[in-house]
Amino acid sequence: MWSTRALCCALSLLILPVCASRAGDVSFSGVLPNGAVYSQRVESMQERRFRNVVRQHTDYSCGAAALATILRYAYHLDADEGTVIEGMMGVSDPELVHQRGFSLLDIKRYVESMGMRGRGYRVNEERLRSLRVPGLVLMDVRGFRHFVVLKQVRGDVVDVADPILGNRSIPVNEFLESWPSRAVFVVIGTDFDRNTVLLQPGEQPSARSLYARQGPITDAELVDFGFTHADLF
Repeated sequence: MWSTRALCCALSLLILPVCASRAGDVSFSGVLPNGAVYSQRVESMQERRFRNVVRQHTDYSCGAAALATILRYAYHLDADEGTVIEGMMGVSDPELVHQRGFSLLDIKRYVESMGMRGRGYRVNEERLRSLRVPGLVLMDVRGFRHFVVLKQVRGDVVDVADPILGNRSIPVNEFLESWPSRAVFVVIGTDFDRNTVLLQPGEQPSARSLYARQGPITDAELVDFGFTHADLF
């Protein structure tokens, strides 16, 4: 069985040759009646792919980057890959981490050291489709293990925030095949943003998805995934 670190190395090699253009400001003159220059910032394809995703920069830190994504965009904490790695190293065995990557137990310990809670849930496909809280999942692709953020299910695709590949939409059947544990790790704490960008469609939503996801997450839905009433005020 390949380790989480091995997958991170393999994925890193896949994206090294990719060289996307940087975003910048594009100016147009002679367009407005008064001759003024109109400027518009253009987002590169790479920036769009990694929008609201904390990127992974080491071969063992997919778990740290995925957790930082949730802490930053669901709880608005000043978290990045480096600070999370430093904190998680303090509650784990550094030698094992460099060999195998961070484990869910390491993540749980770090979350609890911050005064938050971490809980794991086993869910079937029906439950997966009703999930309205972003969570961490450990994917297994051809023997490689890799942490990503499970954002939401839209129709026949699963949206994930991948620390190496960015925002991805994976067919449900393909996702289920690469997710044998059926386990979702949810970070629970105060100041959870019910309207987090992690639960917003990354592309033009269908009428069905809009109908299924009206309004912010309710108290009942949060409590159903381990939040307590004290966390909601």
